[in-house]
Amino acid sequence: MFKRILIANRGEIALRVIKACRALGVETVAAYSEADAASPHLAEADQAICVGPGPSARSYLNQDALLQAAEQTGCQAVHPGYGFLSENALFAARCAQQQLTFIGPSPTALRLMGDKAQARATMASYGVTGVPGSVGLVHSAEEALAAAEGVGYPVLLKATAGGGGKGMRVCRAPEDLPRAFEQARVEALKAFGDGGLYLERFVEGGRHIEFQVLGDRYGRVIHLGERECSTQRSNQKVIEEAPSRGVSAAQREALGARICEVLRQIGYVGAGTVELLRGPDGALYFMEMNTRLQVEHPVTELVTGVDLVSWQLRVAAGQPLTLRQEDVALTGHAIECRLNAEDAAQGFRPAPGLITAFDAPEEWRYRLAGPVRLDTHVRAGYRVPTLYDSMLGKLIAHAPTRDEAIEALRAALAQLRVEGVPTTIALHRFLLNSAAFRSGQYSTADMSEVMRDFAATAAPQAQEER
Repeated sequence: MFKRILIANRGEIALRVIKACRALGVETVAAYSEADAASPHLAEADQAICVGPGPSARSYLNQDALLQAAEQTGCQAVHPGYGFLSENALFAARCAQQQLTFIGPSPTALRLMGDKAQARATMASYGVTGVPGSVGLVHSAEEALAAAEGVGYPVLLKATAGGGGKGMRVCRAPEDLPRAFEQARVEALKAFGDGGLYLERFVEGGRHIEFQVLGDRYGRVIHLGERECSTQRSNQKVIEEAPSRGVSAAQREALGARICEVLRQIGYVGAGTVELLRGPDGALYFMEMNTRLQVEHPVTELVTGVDLVSWQLRVAAGQPLTLRQEDVALTGHAIECRLNAEDAAQGFRPAPGLITAFDAPEEWRYRLAGPVRLDTHVRAGYRVPTLYDSMLGKLIAHAPTRDEAIEALRAALAQLRVEGVPTTIALHRFLLNSAAFRSGQYSTADMSEVMRDFAATAAPQAQEER
């Protein structure tokens, strides 16, 4: 096992990695930007080192600064978290050149699967059908228009280098494409340091299903079931749950085995998520692979009892997976809601500012088992910065049944008190109470309609929350 690792990320995921390292006896060095100098998670690390000014391009995306920080502090490995450089093949290769272990897939696997456009081609070569789309990247608005003509509208422009809803735009007509292309390119460049885009058909009424996988260096790849992530706003996941009511036990077994075989063939090591789109006809299409830890990994941890971050560290250190596919069992149901500092009355505009109160039972924080879990670095007195994602953390409930999990999450949201900035707590209460969500048989379109219903009452809801 490593003696010391650099955490090349921030906020709640940085603290999640710190907790896992501590349990394994691994020292941690938290890289931070000047804008995060007062972040509460820094006090939890063994060391902290500033890697640059606030803008991510000069800090969390600054490969030279991160590699220098790892060398200065005597680290043997780098954990990239999610976002930023977590799927950057060049950064993984540069880590290897510096005799640092990149806690994630190899540069080769990242090029094959971390790059979204390349992943589509890779999966297609193994016979896994994808959503119809462009062949490779579209390098200009003109190329995008030509590709869309063949695919058919509506289409979705997507960043090839990342996820999290960034660098994505839906276009319903040719006149929408030029502006959307430039907006998506700039957003992707800012978020991931790569403005590459590809295009695919936008499937109306689809469901977002994803499979969690783990692989080691010795050719073993297993899956830990699926998650349902169809509750989204502007292509950003809002609520996630496991397992999905849109996947049968037979589909889980068959598709899970196929996914694991493909990843075994390419030598995939570490945690990853294969994202699929379930069409209205029930067919499942490959969309992309996130070659990293997902924001929503806690729901899988709670229903399987598997510590995904611990296993990331262990397989990266060369330990074999002792878990076999037959050891994986899904127990109960887990639901996660993302807590964001956003003003619902202003179109969910990010709302940075001072957190004057953040009250929740301490035993909720980062627990790997239990009815309620809270993953957050936030404390009262924390100032939400303007430069980064507005997520404050995730609240997760686990119960024997889905209905019980919904009720446990509703009760936890009622108990959680956040003051000083507007949040999405009222939105989550609304979503959990909606008939569409409670049915368990909902599409992204269904939940978009529920979002619109909420927006109609957003001002009074937000005022009540304050």
